[in-house]
Amino acid sequence: MSDKQPTPLTIPDYAIIVRSKTRLEALIERFNTRAQAEFYINSLGGNFGEYEAEHTIFYRCLNEVQASLGKHLKNKILYREYLTNYVFSDRNLIVVVGQDGLVANTAKYSRGVPIIGVNPDPERYDGVLLPYSRHDFMDAVRRVLTGSFAHTDRRFAEARLSDGQSLLAFNDLFIGAASHVSARYELDYAGQREVQSSSGLIVSTQAGSTGWFSSVINMARGIAGNEAKLDPLQFRPSAEELVFAVREPFASVQTGIDIVTGRIDTQRPLQICSRMPQNGVIFSDGIEADFLSFTSGVVTQVGLSDAYCRLVD
Repeated sequence: MSDKQPTPLTIPDYAIIVRSKTRLEALIERFNTRAQAEFYINSLGGNFGEYEAEHTIFYRCLNEVQASLGKHLKNKILYREYLTNYVFSDRNLIVVVGQDGLVANTAKYSRGVPIIGVNPDPERYDGVLLPYSRHDFMDAVRRVLTGSFAHTDRRFAEARLSDGQSLLAFNDLFIGAASHVSARYELDYAGQREVQSSSGLIVSTQAGSTGWFSSVINMARGIAGNEAKLDPLQFRPSAEELVFAVREPFASVQTGIDIVTGRIDTQRPLQICSRMPQNGVIFSDGIEADFLSFTSGVVTQVGLSDAYCRLVD
């Protein structure tokens, strides 16, 4: 969730380094000791050395980022799990060290604060949202500190409930059931109404259309056969629209399958009314713990938000 507009640009005096735990740290947390974690992975035929190498490379980058920043700005580390409760200041600069998904997770809480994405491990991470490395990210920091820097502002998708609650998404919204049962709801889109039973809806921004949404298109192509010539890029929305897809819609005497995909803009809004007595949810960007309850009678309007994030180019 976020303010409607980014705060006016100010020169930052404090950097927030956002990171996730490494896979090795998560394993040690689960099994209490490094030795027990190693035994578990190796006993399953895995390669514990891969976890160690990944961990070492990540910390080499993180330590260098923190040391370099420290020469110019006070800074502290913020773990991903605390993003939902952290309030960024317009005097902050955000440096994300991790995978592309961490940038997306951070963006919707950023309140327009400039974000610099650092790829700690280019051999493992695609880095679409991570244009910098530990070697050159300070060039971007210096430009931000002078107040003159190139940036891309990306608008969020927004689900707004009838009770006033809302949730933003950098990549995508999921609307459906919290467990592996059918979601029941009524769609109202482009002058059509339809009661549906499905595995839920994915609503994607332009940034997210190459992610989860593209997997829905890939599934459809695989089932239909290559002759279908479905290309995820042909469904990619513009910066001023969203695109949605219904996952596994089920046809029955009560539910239809006529509205399975479409583009959402000011002329074509999407409204959904829940028919799920329990476990209906809306979450965004893969963070299931930060969700809106979407149970019977609740209505959500889905569209582009006025809020946006600022990514340093």
